[in-house]
Amino acid sequence: MDVAAQETPDAAAPRIAAAIGEPARARMLYCLLDGRARTSTELAAIAGVTPPTASAHLQRLTNHQLVTVTAQGRHRYYRLRDRRVAALLEALSVVAGRPRDAFVPRTPIRLRAARTCYDHLAGTLGVSLHDRLMALGWLSSSSKKGPAYDVTAAGIAGFAALGIDVAATRALRRRFAFGCVDWSERRPHLGGALGAALLEAAEQKKWVVRDLDSRAVELTPRGRRDLLARFGLET
Repeated sequence: MDVAAQETPDAAAPRIAAAIGEPARARMLYCLLDGRARTSTELAAIAGVTPPTASAHLQRLTNHQLVTVTAQGRHRYYRLRDRRVAALLEALSVVAGRPRDAFVPRTPIRLRAARTCYDHLAGTLGVSLHDRLMALGWLSSSSKKGPAYDVTAAGIAGFAALGIDVAATRALRRRFAFGCVDWSERRPHLGGALGAALLEAAEQKKWVVRDLDSRAVELTPRGRRDLLARFGLET
């Protein structure tokens, strides 16, 4: 039985307040308020504690359903669980009356704008396109599946218009579609076989051109026009 699910609000509130109230944990949570994911090592530095202590804090925050964790390669990325947690922290900020520092990426500008991540599109462009696909209802996600995505009926039709056969892509021997945490943006872009198919389609349509000497990707004038027309994405 999920004890937390059986708690009344007056019983749960002190437990959640205690989890937020420890200074190191509070610094971690407010750092995550920008919607980006971070590793325990980064959060340890932000909180001013050792990595083992940070891991213990993050475990408590996870247990109290304030953050979620996603394993990606050898890294584990933490983010706020949902908008309700963000709203709670924002409300506390209003009471405290102190502004938060904004996240400032240190990635070189060209790579941050658009690049490849393995064989899918990353950077600001990749994250923005991912967000538009979600907003348009092409992709759906379930908290039970972690970062895994499925394609809706609207998405099947939309991807088909781009020349992407969703059924054939799903049949490939690799992960189909998931939110891949972006290295510079610390928010998800579209990974997996579907992400690779989308990048391939973008190249075929001359929306983007890969740099021969790096992972950088250049968005073409045609790409800007088509992304605006098809997805309402302003770049």
